[in-house]
Amino acid sequence: MAFWEKLPTPFFALAPLEDVTDAAFRRLIAKFAKPHVMFTEFTSADGLILADEVGQKKLRRKLLYSNLERPIVAQIFTSSAERMEEASKLVATLGFDGVDINMGCPDRAVEKSGCGAALIKNPALARELIRAAKTSGLPVSLKTRLGYNDDELDPPAGGWLRELLAEEPAAITLHARTRKEMSDVPARWERVKRAVQIRNEIGATTLIIGNGDVESIADARRRAGETGCDSVMLGRAIFGNPWLFSGRSDSPSPQEKIEALLAHLKLFDELLGDVSNYATMKKHFKAYISGWDGAKDLRIRLMETTNLEEARRLLGTVDVGIQG
Repeated sequence: MAFWEKLPTPFFALAPLEDVTDAAFRRLIAKFAKPHVMFTEFTSADGLILADEVGQKKLRRKLLYSNLERPIVAQIFTSSAERMEEASKLVATLGFDGVDINMGCPDRAVEKSGCGAALIKNPALARELIRAAKTSGLPVSLKTRLGYNDDELDPPAGGWLRELLAEEPAAITLHARTRKEMSDVPARWERVKRAVQIRNEIGATTLIIGNGDVESIADARRRAGETGCDSVMLGRAIFGNPWLFSGRSDSPSPQEKIEALLAHLKLFDELLGDVSNYATMKKHFKAYISGWDGAKDLRIRLMETTNLEEARRLLGTVDVGIQG
């Protein structure tokens, strides 16, 4: 269990969001208001083992972290037990505190190779991957969904969750929707409660982390209280809000948002500027630059910038003393 058993109840985790919770944004979050556990973006185990030198450089940068982020867990995906074992051991040598297996991503390209949510249809392989990851010596967790087309949490016989619990992972993050539902329906938190009941019924010690539609730390505490889950994972609420895990009840001022974006741009330049396209940062602009008169115009001008320096110069001309 390692670090997992030392966390408070409930604890709060940052979701792994592709091209969002990269090394730069995680570093910023850790400085502003660190969650109890942080996860990297999901990273291909196949790529970590098989990619050429250029590909390796880019993938390794996805696994860049600082001690500020500890405990930090690397999320990886593959449909090969052999490459899962190799990649997990690599993650261990990089000093991570844990390894997490993605068993819920609905991206068609990921599923086509038998990874992500496709594993829900292949419990035997999913269990094999957990066993392979454990050879690293790191605690193994995973992130998944209620089912593929239908809720398969606990049908009359067997059940997706029971299959996973049989391998005794340290933690299971349950996104409270099926793969078919994507994010098109409200998360069904009553099913997280049922997952906790199943875990308790069979006497497992695996931690249950609920995920889906959580807007704030206050909301997370409420959901943990209602379901009995050990933890709540927050994802989309982190956009433009590196203060999320502080639990502050007031809204950040325009000045704070602009200064946070400037700090984010600086970290992106320092940590990822040579491997990631500047366009990656643009998906954050709307979240930071909104909520006050003139924000829309500033955001439009920011979207027209072509590099980090242009964005910095533009933000430097704004009166950051403006109040909403």
